[in-house]
This record gives sequence, C-alpha cells and structure tokens, in this order.
Amino acid sequence: MSILGTRVVRTEDPVFLTRGATYTDDLTDERLTGALHLTLVRSPLAHGKIASIDTEAAKAAPGVVAVYTGADLDLQPALLFPAANKAMLRPFLATDTVRYVGEAVAAVLTEEHWQGEDAADLVEVDYDPLEAVIDLKKALSDEVLLFPEAGTNSVTSMHLGKDDPGEEFFADCEVVVTREITNQRLAAAPLESRAASAYWGDDGRCTIFCSTQNAQSARDEVAGWMGMDAKNLRLILPDVGGGFGAKIGADPEFALVAALSKMVGRPVRWNESRSENMTGMVQGRAQLQTITIGGDRDGKVKAYRLDVIQDAGAYPRLGVALPMFTRMMASGTYDIPKVWSTAQVVATTTTSTAAYRGAGRPEATQAIERAMDLFADEIGMDPAEVRKINVIKPEQFPFTTKGGAEYDSGEYAKAIDLALEASDYAGLRAEQKARRERGDALQLGIGVSSYVEITGGGAFVENATVEVHADGTVTVLTGTSPHGQGHATAWAMLASDELGIPIEKITVKHGDTDLIPKGAGTMGSRSLQTGGVAVHNAATELVDLAKQRAADLLEADVDDLEIDKETASVVVRGVPGSKSVSLAELAAAEELKVFHEWDGKKPTFPFGAHVALVEVDVESGKATVERIWAVDDAGPILNPLIFDGQRHGGIAQGIAQALLEEVVFDPDGQPLTATFADYGIPSAAELPSFDLVTMETPTPINPMGYKGIGEAGTIGSCPAVQNAVIDAVSHLGVSHIDMPLTPVRVWTAIDAAQKEASK
Repeated sequence: MSILGTRVVRTEDPVFLTRGATYTDDLTDERLTGALHLTLVRSPLAHGKIASIDTEAAKAAPGVVAVYTGADLDLQPALLFPAANKAMLRPFLATDTVRYVGEAVAAVLTEEHWQGEDAADLVEVDYDPLEAVIDLKKALSDEVLLFPEAGTNSVTSMHLGKDDPGEEFFADCEVVVTREITNQRLAAAPLESRAASAYWGDDGRCTIFCSTQNAQSARDEVAGWMGMDAKNLRLILPDVGGGFGAKIGADPEFALVAALSKMVGRPVRWNESRSENMTGMVQGRAQLQTITIGGDRDGKVKAYRLDVIQDAGAYPRLGVALPMFTRMMASGTYDIPKVWSTAQVVATTTTSTAAYRGAGRPEATQAIERAMDLFADEIGMDPAEVRKINVIKPEQFPFTTKGGAEYDSGEYAKAIDLALEASDYAGLRAEQKARRERGDALQLGIGVSSYVEITGGGAFVENATVEVHADGTVTVLTGTSPHGQGHATAWAMLASDELGIPIEKITVKHGDTDLIPKGAGTMGSRSLQTGGVAVHNAATELVDLAKQRAADLLEADVDDLEIDKETASVVVRGVPGSKSVSLAELAAAEELKVFHEWDGKKPTFPFGAHVALVEVDVESGKATVERIWAVDDAGPILNPLIFDGQRHGGIAQGIAQALLEEVVFDPDGQPLTATFADYGIPSAAELPSFDLVTMETPTPINPMGYKGIGEAGTIGSCPAVQNAVIDAVSHLGVSHIDMPLTPVRVWTAIDAAQKEASK
C-alpha cells in the first residue's frame, strides 16, 4: 500500500511542541560568539527632511561600541524592485529624507541587546516635516512628491491594449453595475519577526543567518546590494516562524547587518520588536478597485472591467507586481466575453507593500465575487445561480482567459454544487426568509464564492537531491524552503514511496546556500508541484540507478528488477525468495545519490467554492461567522492532514480580512495599528469549525497531477464572508460594505440605508 494520500502525522511537530523551534534570534552558534546587537533609530515622522543627526551622546552610553548613520555606509541606495520607477531608491539608512514612520536613520551597536534601546533614544535627529501622502488618489495627483527627482509618485502602470474602450464596452448590456471598493492593507504578522545575524570569516566570506522564505534568492539580492560576488556569501536559515509572503527574498536590513559586521570586525545580530515589525515589515493587499460589470437579465455576464490603484508604500518592492496577478486573474472562474483591466501603482508615505497570502489573486477574486453579487442583486437572481450560469465548463479546458492565463483543468460548477449541497443552501435560504419575516435582531447572511487561483507563479524550476547512505538512512536536499508547510514530512513521504525506506529514516535538509546552491524557495503555493515533483523524480531515478548497479550482482536483466518496498532491496520481479541486494548495501559499495531538476514550465490553477453562514446583530452591527463550507481542489492530495491544515490556516486568514484586520494610518501618516492591541488578529475563539469538502482534479502540467493549496483557503473564504455579511442586511437596503466589516461599519451602513429609505 502506498503511503501517498494517507494522514501521516508531521515529523516536525514533536520538536516544535516540546523543545521549541530554533529561530534566528535563538542561535547559539559559536561563530556568533561575541556578537554585537543592532538597534535601529527609526523616524517618528511619515515624511520629512533630515536637518541633522547628533550621535555623540549615544556613543558615550554604556555598552555602545559604535553608532553609524547613512553617511558612514558603503552601501548605495538600491532599487528594490526592478520594474519600479528608477528614481525611487531605498537608502539602507536614510540620509536626507524619511518617507514613512519607522524608516531607519541610524544604527546603534551594543554589547548587550537591552543597551541598544536606551542608546538609540540618545540619538538626536532634527527633522523638517513635510506633508504626508496617504490617500491613493491624492498620491496620483503628484501634489506632494515622495521623490522630487522622479517628478511623479507613479511607480508604474498596466493596461490591456492601447485604447480605453470607454462606455461602448458595455453598450450591448441590459444591466450595468459599477462600484468602488477597497481591498484593505494587511499586516503579515508572522510568529517570528524579522531577524538576521552575520559574521565574516578569515577567507573573506560572509555568513548570514536570517529568516526568509528563500535562501538562494535572498543571497543573490544581498550580494547585489553589497556589490559582492554571491559565491562569497552564505545564507543559512534556522527555523522560520512563518512568512505568508512577507519574507520572500531579502530585507535591506540583512545587507545592513552584514555591512556593519564587516565595518566593526565582529559578528552582529539583529531582531526587531513586534511594533517594529508592524511598521517596518512589508504589508499586503492595499488596493483601491473600481469594478464595473454588465450583462443581461437572464443572468449572463457579457462584460467586466476592473480598474486598480495599488499602494506601493514609500519604497516600491514586490507590491509593484501584485496588480499583474490581479489583472491576470480578473475574470475568475467565469467565461466572460469581454474583460478589460487597468492598474496604476503609486508611492505613498507608508510602509512598503509586497506579497501576502495569495499576493494579487485574492484581490482579483474579491473584486469579481463582489461584482457577481452586485449583478445578481440588480437583476433579482440568486447569486449562486448567476455563478453557475457563467462559469467555464469542463470541456473548455485548457482555457485561456482575456487576462492571458491558461487554466489547466477544472470543474467549477461541480465545486459550487458540492458547496451548496454540503451547506444545505436551500434550507439556509428558508431560515433566512423566516428571520426576515419575523424581524429578528439576529439576521442570517449566506455568502457564496467561486474562485480559481494561479500557483507556481513564475518559479517553475526546482531541484532535489536524494541520497541513500550505507546505514540505510536517506538525505533529501531541497531548494524549497519551509516555514510551517510540513516539507520534512511530505518530501520524506515522496521518497519513501519510491524507495521503501520508512520516513523516520529520511532527513530533509534545506535553506543552506553552500549545501544547496540553487533553489527558488517557498511562496506562491509552488512547493509540492515543483519541489515535491523534483523529490519524486529524483527518488525514481535513484531506483533506476540502483537497479542498474544491482543487475550484475543479481545476474539479472535490469528490466526484470524491482524494489521490494518491504525490505528496501532490489529483487528479481516475480521470483519469491530470489537473491536480493539492499539499497544500503549498494550505497556502501558506491555513492548512491541522484540530483534532479524539474521544470514545470507552466503554473497550475487550483479552484473551489465556499459558502459562508454569518449571523449579524442588526442592532449593534456585530457579525459572527457561524459555519464555512469549503470545497478546495488542488489535485491529488499527498497528505490529507497537511492539506487540511493549510486550508484551516487559509480560511482563518480570509475570515480575518473580511471581519477584523486592517492597517490604518492617520492623515499625518502615523500608524494606528502598530501593536497586537490595535490590530485585530483572530484567535480560535473568534473562528468557527470548518466543514471541508474534498475534490481532486489533477493537472496535466506535472506527472503527479499536483496543484498548490497554501493560499486557496484565503482566496475562497474572504469574499464568501464579505458577501454573507452584506447579504444579511441587504433586505434593509444595504448593497455594499467595505472590509473589514467591523460592527461600526455594518451598523453605519444599516443606519445610512434606513435614513435613505425614510426620505
């Protein structure tokens, strides 16, 4: 019996649940002995000129070894995203202008960590305040420029075709609905905040320990910023406490830590506080969207337009690319004859944006799913029925969308039907009708979403090395980089299935650029369909190699040999009791090791449908999610325990965006959500149990049929919950409420609708 598809308990968990993880700040590596501690002096202003920096008092403070400003560094300001406006460079320590609250302006190195904060308070920085730019439309007006030398706040723009189609685009539609909606800014808030430690060896090479989602690309980024050969830089990842996209690649602080270590001639350690993380780590979403949808009263959608303004924050990073995915996935699961989309990316005096679980795809789904509900409401048709009328049919795959995405496989209507059946959708609607007729204070809302997402991104290539040792153990080297996904278990399962060696004898290693020079890390739900397939293929090739070497020993033809998975030995097929040779014996005689690089060449497209049931107290505006029914199809399931765990986490984050989470700045650019006391992350107490429905549609893109599951739950659950809350109060005249749907927003929407109705 194959181990694949079974509920294998994660081999990683005993250590995490007993001893605890070893994060970057926990390291006791002897190479870091005598390390100094870095504390950064950060700007209290969102926008201002630096008139002067006085470090003398700080230098005289207890435990202080050195204090540096930007003028002391050899590091040159860097363009953090290649496609951004070339004038929008990020200094490693600000020298003349600060552009967001929390920007680093000086570096303090102390013998003990606790000495740093006291010394940092003694650094005197004289600022000349400038006007903050928070509103996206105001930023686009260029009235206040973040980078005067750029002459604009526009980072980049994107659109389909050359000419805007204008109103003619919807000329043949009986009904047209348009609305501006907000996909609010979110904080990734991983368990482990950002951290890095660095030291330089006598050979002139630098070693950096850091928390990132991909060691190899982070190495290359840091080397580029420092102007050094990447071969002279080694990145090692200890345990990484979550990332959610915000730890893709390197942070500029990694290069700063390495540069300071070289300057002072000692190892340097840096670990930010939670409030620093909430103001300095890249944030997600942050789109202002205008959706326009048109069609006929029979439910057929004929045209859809999506216009996006993306907030890049002060220094353009990966957030510049988010609208590319939003536009690519604009039409969702639907076969819409005409689709048009535009995007403008603009700099503001706020924290930079980048990927956050889903990275551009949740934004697309949220827009089209709100559009479908608005359209259904306008024509008086059930929103689930409108979706089923318009989804792409199974026989249309592979299907190329107007955004240029080539969907690989899917059964979108089936997923909707499964979700409706599981939730007893008709029964829910009947209960909703009864509550409305009674005028209950607690009203029911039912929200539906149909989604498809792109996984793998542009990182289709991944490698793996599988080696059997003389003692019968196995080492797997992978270019993926887990931070909670369970790769140690999953990759061991894939190798075990081919080799017949138990998973407890298989060790998976990752995140060391000397040990694994090539790799693309873990993001975009890419790992299983790239790294997992590479492990499977490497193990398969190792079996072939073992059979070739065993052929002479067993005096048999290679084609007549197979692996006996009970004994992890090569045997003659169909000849019980015949002579055999174990993989361990073959490894003792000669290295038994295979490297494989897999290129999937294309992304895959998981899909699904969610139904959310919420209860809304119309007297207070408080919304509570009572149930979620989720159909998430990511192809064959390798390990249902890990698969469902990813869904649980994703659904929780989708609910959190819909109801609770939002990064907020005041008009002066001061962050109002810089601690967990102000930023509404839900606990298990605020979440319902999840009803998970299984559906498996393989992709033809890889031999295992795998797609990605890491972000699907977030993409499906969030619009379902938003639609459900709005649905609960729609009979009161409410047609839309922006996220997060906090009690005050819901109550305000109800109050406004009632006042409008009473006129």
